[in-house]
Amino acid sequence: MADPSSYRPQPGQIPDSPGVYRFRDEHRRVIYVGKAKSLRQRLANYFQDVAGLHPRTATMVTTAASVEWTVVSTEVEALQLEYSWIKEYDPRFNVKYRDDKSYPSLAVTLNEEYPRVQVMRGPKKKGVRYFGPYAHAWAIRETVDLMLRVFPVRTCSAGVFKRSAQIGRPCLLGYIGKCSAPCVGRVTPEEHRELAEDFCDFMAGRTGAYLSRLEKEMHIAAEDMEYEKAARLRDDIGALRRAMEKNAVVLADATDADLIAVAEDELEAAVQIFHVRGGRVRGQRGWVTDKVEAVDTAGLVEHALQQLYGEEKGESVPKEVLVPALPEDTPALAQWLAERRGSQVSLRIPQRGDKKALMETVHRNAQQSLALHKTKRASDLTTRSRALEEIAEALELDGAPLRIECFDISHLQGDDVVASMVVFEDGLARKSEYRRFQVTGRVGDTQVWHGEGQDDVRSMHEVVSRRFRRYLVEKSKTGEWDPQDGEDGPPEDDGKPKRFAYPPQLVVVDGGQPQVAAAKRALDELGIDDVAVCGLAKRLEEVWLPGEDDPVVLPRTSEGLYLLQRVRDEAHRFAIQYQRSKRGKRLKSGPLDEVPGLGESRKQALVKHFGSVKKLRQATIDQICEVPGIGRKTAETVAAALAGAAPAGPAVNTATGEIIEDENPAPAGASSERGTEQ
Repeated sequence: MADPSSYRPQPGQIPDSPGVYRFRDEHRRVIYVGKAKSLRQRLANYFQDVAGLHPRTATMVTTAASVEWTVVSTEVEALQLEYSWIKEYDPRFNVKYRDDKSYPSLAVTLNEEYPRVQVMRGPKKKGVRYFGPYAHAWAIRETVDLMLRVFPVRTCSAGVFKRSAQIGRPCLLGYIGKCSAPCVGRVTPEEHRELAEDFCDFMAGRTGAYLSRLEKEMHIAAEDMEYEKAARLRDDIGALRRAMEKNAVVLADATDADLIAVAEDELEAAVQIFHVRGGRVRGQRGWVTDKVEAVDTAGLVEHALQQLYGEEKGESVPKEVLVPALPEDTPALAQWLAERRGSQVSLRIPQRGDKKALMETVHRNAQQSLALHKTKRASDLTTRSRALEEIAEALELDGAPLRIECFDISHLQGDDVVASMVVFEDGLARKSEYRRFQVTGRVGDTQVWHGEGQDDVRSMHEVVSRRFRRYLVEKSKTGEWDPQDGEDGPPEDDGKPKRFAYPPQLVVVDGGQPQVAAAKRALDELGIDDVAVCGLAKRLEEVWLPGEDDPVVLPRTSEGLYLLQRVRDEAHRFAIQYQRSKRGKRLKSGPLDEVPGLGESRKQALVKHFGSVKKLRQATIDQICEVPGIGRKTAETVAAALAGAAPAGPAVNTATGEIIEDENPAPAGASSERGTEQ
């Protein structure tokens, strides 16, 4: 623990102006980011008597080893910079809301020639119109199914669309009237885009005018005795009304607003957001966070606003944002929201009427969310704690292994040898810490073996050595360890979370005695004696320890064994995923991939010009130079590379045994010859 007085800035050194400050720990990692109207006044609060600080604040200032600040012109700039730094550095003492799941949204891909309606999760993409998020994907599909009768917009994937266009026949939705079938030219791209835009307008809440227009058309059709058309319009109106009924009217004045409610206790807080568009609830989402900093309800609201609207622009930011408490910098927040929307945004607390009643409903949802989270976490925490205690007892560790790292080797008959490292903290997967290794046979600057072939033991030794050499490099920054000769110095520190910066309490390897011995030998060579090692053998799920002739056998119902199995299986999955990806790239490679400096565009240009790699191999340097973008030096390199590559065998019709002449042009992206795999 550091004494805050050891890094306290000199009196008068801190400017009395708006800005953003960062606390760093002894490893130069950013652990807290904050903003202030007056940097001098705010930072002075942190350097009071530690006993008088809030316990969480006291923990932060004693963990920190330095503080720095950046002066900005306005409070709005400070707000934006604070958000950017929290996102970049991921400080451990800042409140960060995390979704317990990825909420689905209804998306319309207006960035495509033929826009598609679909369910999307994850980060938003440019040029795509989003509605929601929704609590369940089935709610989106039910709504879309009703609306496709009126707005027959494309919903198929790119592959289905392309296939239908090739065969000249639409899919089932095109036959039953729930798709306008642009794939076969029933509508023009302009007509289909107009349908998609009408769909978006209706989903955005502009429903009244569209329904009135349909009713008018229905009456005109009935007067003209076009009864079939009138009946169809009647059914369309009914379908749209049923779709609207799924989102009941909650605000009678057709308000566009987001309502944010917070439920909290001393340790955790839950946030619920209702998205109201056109007076109807169009989406809902919720977050839960640990209160790792001393923050009140207003501070939680401010963090929620930053996370909710930090990446949004335009109509995604509503005209009105209703909150349970106003943050300290309300004018700056309102101005920041207005800049993101492009027009005025009202940020206020509802006082009476329908909006106050709806806010109470949102608050009840937040309370239920927090209670459910605590119930799940208590159960999970008890199970995880028991699992870690059982592992510590079985392996005779000094304490529970709060950080476990597991290594696995994967290859296909000795080719494409790779390894994975997965991390579990407090019994939960920490996927941001996962790492992949390509086994090369090198440790540092020394080539210890050729890195090929089926040798899991040497591969394990190499991977564990490389991982912990990186850890020692990180330790060297504090002067606790001097890098060995030939080891590269540490990269320049930028405060971001570092790879391999934290040591585990337990290393698990996928394998038995040989793999465990290799991992232990790697640690001994580096002088690391405070990390335990074990191996989990697949055959009988036995736990092997270094230097032991007999394994440790955990009961089949042991929570500790379940946890070790999950860790091992996750490492196995991650390694196989990487190995398959690497093998797939190798199988798709061809002679042109070996040409240095030849990018994908020029490879495609060469194959397109000559029709195939076979004909390109027969071409002269002058003929290759005729391809746009190919100079003489590049042409000479291509010719030399193709001359050195063994030509592939001819393509054979496996049904008749006939050799197929290579007359058809190869696809633009081809980089290998036909007949290489039959």
